[in-house]
Amino acid sequence: CRVRVAVRVAMPGAVRTLCLAALLGALRAGGTELTLELPDSAQRCFHQELESDVKFTLDYQVISGGHYDVDCYVEDPNGKTIYQETKKQYDSFSHHTEVKGVYTFCFSNEFSTFSHKVVYFDFQVGDEPPILPDMNNRVTALTQLESACVTIHEMLKAVIDSQTHYRLREAQDRSRAEELNGRVSYWSVGETLILFVVSIGQVMLLKSFFTEKRPSSGGAGT
Repeated sequence: CRVRVAVRVAMPGAVRTLCLAALLGALRAGGTELTLELPDSAQRCFHQELESDVKFTLDYQVISGGHYDVDCYVEDPNGKTIYQETKKQYDSFSHHTEVKGVYTFCFSNEFSTFSHKVVYFDFQVGDEPPILPDMNNRVTALTQLESACVTIHEMLKAVIDSQTHYRLREAQDRSRAEELNGRVSYWSVGETLILFVVSIGQVMLLKSFFTEKRPSSGGAGT
């Protein structure tokens, strides 16, 4: 699947520059995007101080390791669990904060004793700001230039989401391919060792068939 964006808008250079700056500023919404390593029987927690009545969104996905699952939970400043899932491959959680303070979200691999996991998460805080000033309070229709900016902005958001999705899919498929390659290599080495041992055993067995057995010397004659 390919995403193609082709937008042509005739506009002066200065206006085009302002429009591009507005689009880039809107795309830089506050948030954190991170890929972390989660060893077996381990847990990783992150803390973020938030104001009250603020929306935040947590998206996560297991890229590699085991059955591609992880435990995740989110706690508010009072220690109340507002989200909890076990052995999930991926999920998304949105919440409006009710109290001000430090919110904690953790990823746990404590249920696994030997599988090392790699987890990707995206933590976004707040709503996306409007790309144009006073856009939400306007009573008049958007001009052709403003409509073009909104269209380009929506297309760029779709491109970013698609790139993130396919980047995660590519990393997950690469991890599976490397794991499969390792298993095939170990199996090939094992088969080679077994074949070598069987060959030596057959040679020794055939050699024993054609080896003349000398009678043991008897007692001294009288």
